[in-house]
Amino acid sequence: MAGKDRILILGPTGAIGRHIVWASVKAGNPTFVLVRNTPGSNNRVNLVKAANPETKEELIESFKNSGVNLIQGDMNDHESLVNAIKQVDVVICAFGRLLIEDQLKIIAAIKEAGNVKRFFPSEFGLDVDRHDSVDPVREVFEEKARIRRIIEAEGIPYTYLCCHAFTGYFLRNLAQIDITVPPRDKVFILGDGNVKGAFVTEADVGTLTIEAANDPNALNKTVHIRLPKNYLTINEIISLWENKIGKTLEKTYVSEEKVLKDIKETSFPNNYLLALYHSQQIKGDAVYEIDTAKDLEASEAYPNVEYTTVDEYLNQFV
Repeated sequence: MAGKDRILILGPTGAIGRHIVWASVKAGNPTFVLVRNTPGSNNRVNLVKAANPETKEELIESFKNSGVNLIQGDMNDHESLVNAIKQVDVVICAFGRLLIEDQLKIIAAIKEAGNVKRFFPSEFGLDVDRHDSVDPVREVFEEKARIRRIIEAEGIPYTYLCCHAFTGYFLRNLAQIDITVPPRDKVFILGDGNVKGAFVTEADVGTLTIEAANDPNALNKTVHIRLPKNYLTINEIISLWENKIGKTLEKTYVSEEKVLKDIKETSFPNNYLLALYHSQQIKGDAVYEIDTAKDLEASEAYPNVEYTTVDEYLNQFV
């Protein structure tokens, strides 16, 4: 019986990359990561830091202890990138928004290596071919869509992974700005609060990414993570939270006009977060029908995966 595919994760110490590494190890896939001999950044957004407290150095030590194969290399060194890719079957990129264009280097290396069975570009958000977002988010989505088209034009086998809203960025603060835990007094709600959104923990994104990597049916498909118990409106989520703390929050509903004005007048990272919240909570960019010819719904494709529900996730903050 053939062994499981060897998986290389690029961006393994980022907010989502670390969870893909751990999921790959847990699934029994020979797991490889490309690492540089540079210190991790301490200049992280507070919300990101709260959701992902481990440092780069702690993560790499954890990877070593888990049997992960560490490959010394650099994205900007074509030869070392090709060398890393030649050792594996599947390449998963988990780069952040500032490095999306760097995936062109990965595409070139994959073409030269000639052995990759599947490439997962850095997606892990809303479906970049189905959205009505505004800048600064729209610009990033357009870059990701361009990467998709290049992958397809180059004939590289792929899977696109759309997971929508990470709990670490959208749920641990109930989509509020400048806090890292759910509010206990008042809450601002974008729009009317009745638009469905899709929420998922970063750990479950890792698990479902590896499920897709090991699934031949996901070849050249887009996998959509919209888990039934986590497909909720912000009003439903706030109600869950109120029941847990035994208190009704003071609610302020913010019009789309005001949200768009705030996005334009606010600096990073808050303008970016607001644009993401606007995309899901007002424009409904997680609400759509899939095309079974080119899409998979993760909850249907991988029904045996046990995931953390929104209700369960909120318990840690009570």
